[in-house]
Amino acid sequence: RPQKEAFFMGGQKPEKTKKRICIGILAHVDAGKTTLSEGLLYLCGEIRKLGRVDHGDAFLDTYELERERGITIFSKQARLKTEEMEITLLDTPGHVDFSAEMERTLQVLDYAILVINGMDGVQSHTMTLWRLLERYEIPVFLFVNKMDQQGTDHDALLRDLRKRLNENCMDFACLTEDNSERAVGDDKTESMKSGTDTSEDLDDLMENLAMCEEELLETYLETGEVAHREICRLIVQRKVFPCWFGSALKMQGVQEFLQGLESYTMERAYPREFGARVFKIARDPQGVRLTYLKITGGDLKVKTILDEEKIDQIRIYSGEKYEVRQEAEAGEVCAVTGLQETYPGQGLGEAAETLPPILEPVLTCQVCLPEGCDPAVMLPKLKQLEEEEPQLHIVWDSVLGEIHAQLMGEVQIEILKSMIWERFHVAVEFGAGSI
Repeated sequence: RPQKEAFFMGGQKPEKTKKRICIGILAHVDAGKTTLSEGLLYLCGEIRKLGRVDHGDAFLDTYELERERGITIFSKQARLKTEEMEITLLDTPGHVDFSAEMERTLQVLDYAILVINGMDGVQSHTMTLWRLLERYEIPVFLFVNKMDQQGTDHDALLRDLRKRLNENCMDFACLTEDNSERAVGDDKTESMKSGTDTSEDLDDLMENLAMCEEELLETYLETGEVAHREICRLIVQRKVFPCWFGSALKMQGVQEFLQGLESYTMERAYPREFGARVFKIARDPQGVRLTYLKITGGDLKVKTILDEEKIDQIRIYSGEKYEVRQEAEAGEVCAVTGLQETYPGQGLGEAAETLPPILEPVLTCQVCLPEGCDPAVMLPKLKQLEEEEPQLHIVWDSVLGEIHAQLMGEVQIEILKSMIWERFHVAVEFGAGSI
């Protein structure tokens, strides 16, 4: 990942009207991650009607199996705009069987949104997500969801976050409600002052922020202030983790959360030399191979030659739809056609390859083909799926004359069977898994 200093830290911004931020949204399954995404899209005017996962009409659940099962299987991209920023929102799978897909997305994020189920608090998979975010050094904003449900306890949840995730998880609601003018004022170096016309909560928050660094505490004790730019820096450097509490389904706290993202995020400063990082391979409904990547420096134009392959088309996706462009700039996430040899984690141009993934499949299963299906014909087709899901590790066992696949669990097996039937019209079964 680029060094933290690569974030825009003040002074004159580059000549562009809005800051460009790439944010991923992560959660344990059923925490309300896709519902929160719907709320953010709605507030930004990208959708006219709030969809629901249980109704099968969520904007980002574009795959039929996702609508049927009510879970996210593949990472998706949405674009939204506010007055001050352009967000590329990457919605990731929450189910543990598809967590490898989620991990691949982390390598291109500027920030992450971690959604916590207010009924359950920090769960085991939440801890896995937190360790991954730490490994990839991603700044995190937290949204504690389902606070409208009976039995949720704000103070107990905040204590849980501080105990199990990080002691510097802090409730930022007071900066985006009564004191919103201070939080998102025109002067981005405006200080957040304690004292006159502020609540006790704001005083406490400012003091806790100041205590994150010795120099900051000295300044706070002298002036009674914590500057806005300092709060942004603390977040970027993962010294503070801002939290909001609300209900995505009832749109409670979502406006304040969006306001917090707008106010307390900073754009990266990208180098002029071209670089890009591949994080996903997919195919469109016509079978065209798509390489999803983030531009990490310079720009990318149609007809550019990369590793002896030519870029035929650049697509900027938002949900199912996409815009065809002649050029993509640093900070943007796009899908390109024409590249046949790319793979997730690959660095192009000046971008370095990413760290090897931590999450690995635990099961090895035989792929049982129907009678009359030639393994020599089926193997290259399954290899297509391996390109899109590298952790599958499709292997031909020449001794046994069998195709084997590595998998994360039973739900993934069911999804794979459906995908193979849908794409290749072959009804496969999977043998008993071995560890």
